[in-house]
This record gives sequence, structure tokens and C-alpha cells, in this order.
Amino acid sequence: MDVLKINGQKPLEGRVRVAGAKNAITKMLVASLLSDKRCIFFNVPTISEVEVTIDLLKEIGSEIIWDKENGIIEIVTKELKSTYIPQRFSGSNRIPILMIGALLARTDEDIIVPTVGGCKIGKRPVDFHIKALESLGATIELREMKKEGAYFARAHDGLKGTIINLPYPSVGATENTILAACRAKGTTVIKNAAIEPEIIDLILFLQNLGVIIHVDADRTIHVQETKTFYEVEHTVISDRIEAASFGMAAIGTKGHIFVEGADQAHLMIFLNKLREIGGGYHVKKDGIEFFYQGPLKGGLHLETDVHPGFLTDWQQPFVLLLTQAKGTSVIHETVYENRFGYTDMLKKMGADLSLFSQCLGGRACRFAELNYQHSLIIRGPTPLTPCDIAIPDLRAGFAYVMAALTAPGTSHISNLHFLDRGYENVETKLSALGADISRVPQTEPALASVN
Repeated sequence: MDVLKINGQKPLEGRVRVAGAKNAITKMLVASLLSDKRCIFFNVPTISEVEVTIDLLKEIGSEIIWDKENGIIEIVTKELKSTYIPQRFSGSNRIPILMIGALLARTDEDIIVPTVGGCKIGKRPVDFHIKALESLGATIELREMKKEGAYFARAHDGLKGTIINLPYPSVGATENTILAACRAKGTTVIKNAAIEPEIIDLILFLQNLGVIIHVDADRTIHVQETKTFYEVEHTVISDRIEAASFGMAAIGTKGHIFVEGADQAHLMIFLNKLREIGGGYHVKKDGIEFFYQGPLKGGLHLETDVHPGFLTDWQQPFVLLLTQAKGTSVIHETVYENRFGYTDMLKKMGADLSLFSQCLGGRACRFAELNYQHSLIIRGPTPLTPCDIAIPDLRAGFAYVMAALTAPGTSHISNLHFLDRGYENVETKLSALGADISRVPQTEPALASVN
């Protein structure tokens, strides 16, 4: 087990290239199962989430070549050698549940998929997935298997297109429904669908694969039955979460960096909020320049939401920025009910934070009166002190890295497997920007998370 050793208060300076989007490539690898055609992906990030997805796909018959140095994956699934995803993949990430839609489309055999995993930041609305797939004609049951749950799915008579109204624009449920609909008889209409950039990238890939699919302005996606498929070459979009993370790290350390590949169109509301607190940025032809231009100002009210709202995965490092801004700010989390668990550690480091179960925002919220602490008040600026930190989830991990970069002295950060799920070579990139950071063997007993 390794830890990150960080000596803080070194301004980040230089240029960094953002990797391909984790939440796009992993879903498109699964989507490649729809056909027996070869698919080649460019701009693939070298992260553990991709490694787990590749292992999973190889288990059921995919042939995969991954050129990590050049960021290229070639995949073809000529035939399925199994429709059983082993239980060792249970809880590994959220990809297994998406296998149901793709496999239901590809085969009429019985399918067994382990339960959903990922970061423990709140309940995953898997019931949205199940109801949508059942509307297309699938039968799905959750059963105990080897002391853990597994989904048993089948559609022996095939799937049939229909109109589906999602109760909430869940990203995963939208993706699962799209994949199943690609080979369902007739046309499927998905209403109240998620329209994140990663979903649009998935749709563009499917269109190149041969699927007739389009998106209306009112969150409605239309998918027609597809019988003919084609080989595809597709370049994965840049990771908007990583791009924003490095931008915030530059400003939080009073530095100045250029994030190559950062896409303004995918960062619009983030850039608005950044400018509201006094963070500097300039959009260039091949990326965005982020820089500190003076003391940050609080007084911000922010609510997370599905796209095109403020992404919930930007919230954690943005909270860290607000701890260094003068004034009081409010964040209302409307996507996941337990997203603020990481704040206990920031308080231990000196941040002035208060959690509330009330909805401190004007947006209609699913968590109203449910006693979830999903609103946060931040008072700043407050100096942070170095600390030994155990990462509880992926995005909290980068917020902790930012906190360590901001604090004077040495911090140690453990549970790096969370960080490795979504950030490619994070210590190498930060070191190249001037951070005093290294990955070293953990010599002390495992650090305990305060969450």
C-alpha cells in the first residue's frame, strides 16, 4: 500500500494535459458489446476504472488490446463466451449494472450480473434501471448469491421498444436504457433522460456504430432498432472533472497553469461560479488557462444538479476553494444524499464548515425533510493544517489533495485506490507542475477515515 506524501504551499505552474473522460470510455467499452464489430478508441485514460472494465469484458469474451502509452484501446466481441459476470466484480464499480442493458440487447440467454459498486456517496437509483429495462420486456430479479446480491435478467422473446419516463434523469439509468433499446424491436423513446456530455459522446459512438439515435431539446432520446453495425474509430472526450480539478488546484495554490484539452462548452456553469468567487481563467484554442488573480471572495450560493447544472463531482474541490474565500457561502447538494461525508476531515484540518439537513436552496430537492445532511455552509478564509488523511471516495480524494497542497507542512494521504479510479498519474502530473508530491510505501498502520 502506498501513500501520497505532500509538502504544501507550492504554487502550481506550467501545463498539464487532461485525460479522456472516465465516465465516457468505460460506458462505450460496454456499448461495444452490442455488435461483433471492431471498435478502436483514442484518448483513453490509464486509470484503474478502465482496467476493471477491461477485465470484466474479457471475462465474457471480448478481445482487447490496450496501448497505454498512446491511449488506444481496440476491442471486438465476436461472440459471447459467457453471460455470467463473476461475483468478484461485485462492488468493484458501477459498470456491471450497465452490462444488463448491453447483454439483453446482444443475447436471449439468461444473464447474471453482480450488484452495483462505486463510491459510497449515497444510494444508486438502480430501481430506475430495472423499471426501464422491464418496460422494454426484460425480466429482472435480485437474488442472494454467494452471500452477496446478483441480478438475474432475461428477455427470451427479445426486447420491444416503448415510451419510458425516467423518474429522475439518472445518468446510469439513461445509459442502460439506451443500450438495451439499440436492438429492441421498433422505436424506444426515453423521456426525462440525462444529457451529460459523456452521454452525448456515447450517443455519437453508437451513431457511428450504426444506431439511429437522436436527442430532443426536452431531454427526450429516440432510439431505433438496429440490425446492421459497422466498425468504429472514436476519440473519447476530455474529462471535464479532471479539467476543473486541475483548474481549482491552480487557483487554490495561488498558481497559474494551462489545462490542455479543457472544453469550455462542458465547463460553462463551473467557469461562471469560478469567476463569481474571483478565480481567473482565459479560454484558448486548445484548452483553458487557470490562474490566481487575488483574494477569493465568498458569498456564493451554489446548488449541484444534473447537466447542464453544476456537476456534483465538482463540488468537493470547490468547497476547498471556498474555505480560502472571504465570506460565507452555501452549497446545496441535490444529486447524492451523502456527498458531504468528507467534510469532517476538512474541519479537522481547520475549515469552518457546518452541515444542515434542511434544503438551503431554491431548487426542488428529492431529499427535502428526509434528514440527510445535504446542505453546507462554508466560512472563510481559514488556514489549513497538514494532516494524515484516508480517502473515503474518488472526488473527496482530490479535494484532500488540494487541501494538502494548500496547507503548510507535510500531509500523508492513503486509500489511493479511490484516487486512481479517476485520475491518471495524478502525482506525476502535479509534480511536473511544481508540487512537492511523491507516492511512497505506507510505513505506518492504515490511516482511518473519519467518515
